Amino acid sequence: MSPLAEALAASPELFPAALDINSGAVTLWHLTEADYGQESFLDGRIAAGRAARPIAFSELAQAIEDARLPESCDFIFHIGHVGSTLLSRLLGKHAALFCLREPDILRMLAACPNNLRAHYLPVFLKLWSRCFDPAAHAVLKTTSFVGEIAVELLSRPYKPRALAMGVPPEIYLATILGGANAPAEAYALAPFRLSRLNRRLGTNWHLADLGAGEIVAMGWVCETLCLAEAARIAEGRVLVLDFDTFFGNSHQTLRAAFSHFDVHPTESEISEILAGAEMRSYSKAPEHPYDAQMRRAVLAEGRVHRASEIRQGLRWLERGAGEHSAIANTLSLFKPA
Repeated sequence: MSPLAEALAASPELFPAALDINSGAVTLWHLTEADYGQESFLDGRIAAGRAARPIAFSELAQAIEDARLPESCDFIFHIGHVGSTLLSRLLGKHAALFCLREPDILRMLAACPNNLRAHYLPVFLKLWSRCFDPAAHAVLKTTSFVGEIAVELLSRPYKPRALAMGVPPEIYLATILGGANAPAEAYALAPFRLSRLNRRLGTNWHLADLGAGEIVAMGWVCETLCLAEAARIAEGRVLVLDFDTFFGNSHQTLRAAFSHFDVHPTESEISEILAGAEMRSYSKAPEHPYDAQMRRAVLAEGRVHRASEIRQGLRWLERGAGEHSAIANTLSLFKPA
């Protein structure tokens, strides 16, 4: 094997950070196991100070073929702001799982034409399947809109498994509208989400006709439809998890998530994982405190100060469910407690 093939086969240390489709160039970074464990986003946000190694995609693909790397990673899909980063961090505390989060290339490929994605995806899935411990198994936590290709990812020949994370509509509306930065993110993603939703439902809805609560509700429908389709088509290979259920019964929910990936920690191991700092900090920025009590405060803030927008969003969902069976069926995926 070439030195590159040997390095790729040895560990995930060489990480594919960026892909330029026009030139066919891939940027590789050197990441340690600690880097993977620390970072919430494997994208440009962590580029500062890292040495970049450019390489032609064709050379990278040949090295992967020479190294005979397999596709084997599983996935965490989600609708955004529903604890997927937290769960990824908790699962990664067990030696049997190697968890990596939101690679930039996967986000880009999710929005690519099918033929381009088919060309590039197998190579990168093999890279994302590598682990530092040969006995471990990789679990890739995606960005929310990667759910658009969840069915495609779950249709890979090796039959991957996935968690699908969300919450009922009212809780999602209160979470987004009550958050500090979440509303701006929802509005920024709205054109992309509405385009996807119109394509899925054959509708012709216009963003200018939607109020604030309706925009957030539309985002919930767009992303949850993807998870519902994946759960239906992949059947038992997708475990649907409600984030509110997780906070209400963390031990049992975490055990179920591990079991879905065929990992069976002891009760004391699960308790030890849940006793760690992850349950008391904001997973995307662990330097900030965040726990179940603070989450309840965010929800209460949203329900008090954005009550009219929440009602607006729920009415929009009710109308949509009356007009489209797909929306009506999706409402049953995450039911209020």
